[in-house]
Amino acid sequence: MKTYSLLPLIFLLLFLPALTLPGQVCAQEDGVTFDQVNAVAEKLYCPVCPNETLEDCQTQACAQWRAEIAEQLAEGQTEQQVIDAFVRRYGERVVAIPQDPGLRALSVMTPYLLGGLALIVGTYTLLRWSRRSRVAIPAAPSPSGSAGSDDGYRARLERDLGK
Repeated sequence: MKTYSLLPLIFLLLFLPALTLPGQVCAQEDGVTFDQVNAVAEKLYCPVCPNETLEDCQTQACAQWRAEIAEQLAEGQTEQQVIDAFVRRYGERVVAIPQDPGLRALSVMTPYLLGGLALIVGTYTLLRWSRRSRVAIPAAPSPSGSAGSDDGYRARLERDLGK
């Protein structure tokens, strides 16, 4: 009698994982993975939210753009072709790194140049402060040097006290 009550449980445990397989197979469209879509989406900015990439944004517009990226990748386009298509339609404001080689070099090199300039200015300032502190502190007069200048005073004091 106990075997009949365990039979539905065994059936459920064996065949329940099989029910989820068609959903997983259908979720992957034409071999395009979420990682491939996100690799392109992280290079494009949201049209609605300022300074937020398509990968991070949760608006409906970004969801549509990610679906469009998946469609274009499924058609066989490369990442750069997809990005170029978005730039043609929406302009340079949608890309994180400018497509123009001159602007791209400028945007990539600017942080390094500013960091180098800050390092040079900081080093120069520290060197000036250390030199100034060495020169600015005068030495205190020694007690032995002051005894020689008071010889006349001491002689007169001893003469006055001795009388």
